Amino acid sequence: MTKSDTVLVVGAAGQIGTELTAQLIEHYGHQHVIAADLRKPENFRNDISFELLDITNSSALLEILQKHKITIVYQLAAMLSATGEKFPMKAWDLNMKGLMNVLELAREGHIKQIFWPSSIAVFGTTTPKTNTDQLTITEPNTVYGISKLAGERWCEYYFNKYGVDVRSIRYPGLISHTSEPGGGTTDYAVHIFYDAIKQGKYECFLKEDTRLPMMYMPDAIRATIELMQAPAEQIKIRSAYNLSSLDFTPEELTQAIQKIIPDFVISYAPDFRQQIADTWPQSINDEAARKDWGWKPSFDLNAMTEDMILQLSKKLNKKILV
Repeated sequence: MTKSDTVLVVGAAGQIGTELTAQLIEHYGHQHVIAADLRKPENFRNDISFELLDITNSSALLEILQKHKITIVYQLAAMLSATGEKFPMKAWDLNMKGLMNVLELAREGHIKQIFWPSSIAVFGTTTPKTNTDQLTITEPNTVYGISKLAGERWCEYYFNKYGVDVRSIRYPGLISHTSEPGGGTTDYAVHIFYDAIKQGKYECFLKEDTRLPMMYMPDAIRATIELMQAPAEQIKIRSAYNLSSLDFTPEELTQAIQKIIPDFVISYAPDFRQQIADTWPQSINDEAARKDWGWKPSFDLNAMTEDMILQLSKKLNKKILV
């Protein structure tokens, strides 16, 4: 990104978008970052330029690109896994049409660089569960996973066919203290902290031994920006990079929380989200990201847990000694 570039973050009010927008402003300044979403939350920062946008409306997107002289787009708007299973056609329409609108406008020369997030949801029951490789079996059986796998293939196609500079990460479950969870299967790992601080107990919708790949949001945001800043010749994968940081079970996370909140208790009532979680890997091999553009996580389970409790106790005005 150069001093003449301006960034548009679509889905800026979401879990990733909220923190990514703030960090992009830290890097590039207010005048170079525009936020967009279907609606502007009441608590959204007033010092950020904001546009109302339905990403499925290509004409509206183009109007914003031209208005602000946008050159780089982070297309984050999507319906996540658990919500997508309730509204499959809406999820497919949003997840695919949003991406295709951005890719097409890039092909036409209106955008010079795109970030689009993929997910571990591209994997499925036939995927090897541990240390899942970059190139492996991808047979998802959720609408979210199917849309992400299709999106990966379109991203690679637009790069190979038209030279579109599109970059992507297969995010694991993301844990954040800044914004509320957005309807994903891994969101238990955010809900658990809220309930631990507010009421000292939590009922988990996954089984106690369900191991899933996770990442603390500061690592995810840093990885995203580092990927976009890397020289184009270093980006060898144009579908989506595996990215890894943590993997743990609800029981292991509970034990980490109990080091700080000893009286915290957890119970288990698995629901339909357990079936989704059972299709995903337990741990991820991200050697390609480490080799190609130098990815390296900063937070382990205990460091993430301590910071989450510290930050959320301030946010919720609860006194927790960390």
